[in-house]
Amino acid sequence: MPYRKSLAPALFLVLAVPLAAAGPSGFDSNRAYDHLRTVVGFGPRPPGSPALDATRKYIREQLGAVGVKVVDQTWDASTPVAWAERPQVRMTNLVATIPGTRPERIIFGGHYDTKLFRDFRFVGANDGGSSAAFLIELARVLKARKNPFTMEILFLDGEEAFHPTAWAGTDHTYGSRYYVEAAQKAGTLKSIKAFVLVDMIGARNLILDRESNSTPWLMDAVWQSAKKLGYQDHLGQPSAIEDDHMPFLAAGVQAVDLIDLNNYSPWHTPEDTLDKVSAGSLQIVGDILLNALPGIEARLGKPGATYAPAKSKR
Repeated sequence: MPYRKSLAPALFLVLAVPLAAAGPSGFDSNRAYDHLRTVVGFGPRPPGSPALDATRKYIREQLGAVGVKVVDQTWDASTPVAWAERPQVRMTNLVATIPGTRPERIIFGGHYDTKLFRDFRFVGANDGGSSAAFLIELARVLKARKNPFTMEILFLDGEEAFHPTAWAGTDHTYGSRYYVEAAQKAGTLKSIKAFVLVDMIGARNLILDRESNSTPWLMDAVWQSAKKLGYQDHLGQPSAIEDDHMPFLAAGVQAVDLIDLNNYSPWHTPEDTLDKVSAGSLQIVGDILLNALPGIEARLGKPGATYAPAKSKR
């Protein structure tokens, strides 16, 4: 559950996005949609649930099949007992690494958990499912690519708040906060050159928010890529959204959040089901990111390039 800190007027465009074959980027959205169907089939996937265990097993199997190594990052997260019903919940981030020419990393991440609801069945096809499915397919594409930087695919647990309605304090972004804190302790944070977050990217009428907490030049790179590919109708208005990129920004890592939050009416309802998402939307995001990637790599790879630390608005 990303949190809207300030809302811009949403664009109410109804865009028919059909199933799509693999685009020139090599991203195959039909493969991604098959992954999404499987993940949604596991049912509600809140942290600590058997369904999330099954999702982890599936992700490991799919990445292993294309030769991508996956490492578990497991910890016990302190939760608000009144809502989680127990003081600690075992959580696991999945960290997949694709070695590049250089050891410095570009991380593509997203959450794979769903929010816990007790009064209805929430399978989170878009909110949690779309990012997990997208990243599985992205890993396949990046594994076959010659990468100047090491690529890391990060499946984040515990993005959702346990509180049924509020997003406050530390009751959210458990996985991204733990990952950043662990990197700070290990002294590896400085090797992260950029963090690219995807969240809720599968809606049939996809409208990406121009997330205003994001590092401006990274957001510009995404926007320019979308326009170059003719996807400008899928670009929305500025909106400050708190999501899994915020801990990275707070630690000084350049980050961008690709998300469709303001336009997605089934958000956190029982209607966030498989029929509300489209392979075509996953294809659009895959094409945009992979088209933007060479320019991002070129800027990050410039000798002596320095950047001002990112600032969190949280």
